[in-house]
Amino acid sequence: MDYSSSKEPSSARAWWTRETVAVVTGANRGIGLALAARLGEHGITVVLTARDAERGEAAAAALRARGLHVVFHRLDVADPASVQAFAAWLRDAIGGLDILVNNAAVSFNEIDTNSVEHAETVLRTNFYGAKMLTEALLPLFRRSPATSRILNISSQLGLLNKVSDPELKRLLQDEERLTEAEVEGMASRFLAQVKDGTWRGQGWPKVWTDYSVSKLALNAYARVLARRLQARGDRVSVNCFCPGFTRTDMTRGWGKRTAEEAAEIGARLALLPPGELPTGTFFKWCTPQLYSKL
Repeated sequence: MDYSSSKEPSSARAWWTRETVAVVTGANRGIGLALAARLGEHGITVVLTARDAERGEAAAAALRARGLHVVFHRLDVADPASVQAFAAWLRDAIGGLDILVNNAAVSFNEIDTNSVEHAETVLRTNFYGAKMLTEALLPLFRRSPATSRILNISSQLGLLNKVSDPELKRLLQDEERLTEAEVEGMASRFLAQVKDGTWRGQGWPKVWTDYSVSKLALNAYARVLARRLQARGDRVSVNCFCPGFTRTDMTRGWGKRTAEEAAEIGARLALLPPGELPTGTFFKWCTPQLYSKL
């Protein structure tokens, strides 16, 4: 399937309606906000979430002022209590969801630096938080004939070609046997090495190492989750999308494309027709990548 030439989603070929619910995390700015807007423009009901209630509500209000059906609810994906409270609210107030965009992420490095001072916060948000939210919301997906969708906003910094430890590479490449416990074990091992100062020279990615490891873990978890859901016949697809070097606060305004350009592709992938929707796929921009071969 050539996703780069896929038609822009349109109302004429829409599988969704106003009743379709998309949750977008970390959506008060950047790619998350642009994605919430794009999905809203397609007539979908969007639940915009952010850690900061004031900024999140302001972002949602701005989209509502444009006529989009957007509601805000506070969510800190790194906080178990916040995740559980959000899941309960979504169940009781909205009734469920059809699309989850795991966009919330943090990084504390400048473009040309590689500090791991905040590694625990980075992994707790980018990997553990996304995983915790996904697992909490899985029971709330409305298994429609169109198939529910999870789209993780990820990074090619978390692909296997960035890993030089042969044992770790072998572990992650064996996707038929890889388990969630092994993925979490990898993340825990990295954090332990950061704590005792031995992480250098251990074969981890060399650029934005803590961020890259968080995305490495997220990508691997997505593959394992896709396999698990497929095995039990659960109609929920799980894919990852790398928007590339995008001009956001995280990149301090550096980048090759705008958040709106990234959101255009992200929305296209999130809204693929059911017959074209893969699972367990990593998209580098529009192109599906063989994660295990890189």
